[in-house]
Amino acid sequence: MAKIAYILLCHRDAESIVAQAERLTSNGDNVVIHFDARASSSEFAKLIQGLNDNPNVAFADKRYKCGWGEWSLVGATLSALRTAVDRFPRATHFYMLSGDCAPIKSGEYIRNYLEDRDQDFIESYDFFESDWIKTGFRDERLVYRHWFNERSQKRLFYTSFNLQRRLGLKRNPPDDIEMMIGSQWWCLRRRTIEALIEFVDQRPDVLRFFKTTWIPDETFFQTLVRHLVPGNEIECRTLTFLMFSDYGMPVTFYNDHYDLLVAQDFLFARKISPEAHELKRRLGQLYTETGRHFKVSHEGQRLYSFLTGRGRIGERFAPRFWEKDATIGRERTLMIVTCKKWHVAKRLLDRIGGVSNLPSIEYLFDEEATPLPDLGGIQATLEKRTRHRRALMRMLFDYYETDRLMICLDPSNLELFRDFYNDRSETRLLEIECAYTEEYLKGHAKRVGLASETTPEGSFQTLMPTIRNGVAHESELIRDQQFPEFYRIRERATPEENAEPLAKFLGIEPDKALEIARTDYLFVD
Repeated sequence: MAKIAYILLCHRDAESIVAQAERLTSNGDNVVIHFDARASSSEFAKLIQGLNDNPNVAFADKRYKCGWGEWSLVGATLSALRTAVDRFPRATHFYMLSGDCAPIKSGEYIRNYLEDRDQDFIESYDFFESDWIKTGFRDERLVYRHWFNERSQKRLFYTSFNLQRRLGLKRNPPDDIEMMIGSQWWCLRRRTIEALIEFVDQRPDVLRFFKTTWIPDETFFQTLVRHLVPGNEIECRTLTFLMFSDYGMPVTFYNDHYDLLVAQDFLFARKISPEAHELKRRLGQLYTETGRHFKVSHEGQRLYSFLTGRGRIGERFAPRFWEKDATIGRERTLMIVTCKKWHVAKRLLDRIGGVSNLPSIEYLFDEEATPLPDLGGIQATLEKRTRHRRALMRMLFDYYETDRLMICLDPSNLELFRDFYNDRSETRLLEIECAYTEEYLKGHAKRVGLASETTPEGSFQTLMPTIRNGVAHESELIRDQQFPEFYRIRERATPEENAEPLAKFLGIEPDKALEIARTDYLFVD
């Protein structure tokens, strides 16, 4: 009988991960957990305490600070796989999961399914010839070196990329392997995993290449499995059910998706909403059942399209983005940085991204040129972004696959502050208090149309008190709202004084906050 070692990559919600691991090991299978090293030490301690007495659970020997699109995700997976091979010698299959995956069949059915098929299950399509990549970088993922994270270090990422492109610093993949691509959710046999680990240990050149590719979790295992395993032993599909909306966002499943999920010809599903407690409970019970017969179909995508096409509003699918009560999501944290000096806020976001890998977006409701992913047109203009602001933010959370997102807002956007604070999500606000020189205020007057290049000096002097008071008044209006989770750093404060509110706002360790606060160029005009 097949015995499964689940490779579980997760980064939050220790209580939910404990429950997930207990369910997956209830029938004698194993779980190896990699918990993101960026997560708080208290959450990791909770995880250890909750599973310490479970002999079927192990933790990856080496923890990585993970970032979307980075090698760290592959490194974390390899670390967990090495632990699983060593700790669970009877495991016959290794199944890749995330914290928001759940079984949609019984454990008995899953083991029988794998036992009856002597194959590896992994999407593995030709990287250059297939149309698996729909938008964005394609060849650029491989032929250029990527040392920075596109989502948290956007400027460094594109500066490095554009410099390599201008200088013609292209490279070729290793000659003896054919590059493949596919979903990162796979299930592989033990002999495949052992061959893969041996190959990695013997071929440091291949490892070096993948470490500087972009989104290697969609190419590394897909390429090496195809290189090491005969084609007739590979089923080119994922056993994890996931769908994408018309906007290219992953569909989230809720409590009344149970019947739809169980009927699909898959073993697991992703993404289960953190709020879908009843769905998790029912799927957990299902996993322990024996003798259950499943009538499967391939109609998940068609059923989803039919129901959304009718515009059904309710629990099964999230409300349409134009609905008045659209929400960002109860389990999410929106972190707002507000500052009249936009360049100061942008620098702060850049430094925070470098230290914490937290995804961030600059003045998306104030600056139309702010780089944003294609979300089906809702992001196209400032007017659309503002009108559908909660829906836009929800889609951005989905796009970045995060529950914490940071944005910049101009202090004049009091209505937006109020609206985000009224959402079900948690909202935090950090105000950056700057000193404003006369030269800066003159430039500000020109930017907002109060003056021009030909405005006489005397007129500037007349306008100056009004402009200065206007900037101060916007700050006072924000403070008068008495928003919870409101923090402030000041240009005239010491780094040590600014580190404390930064640490609370970001939820990071004080030493990391101090590293950010000590940025010497932060307030330079």
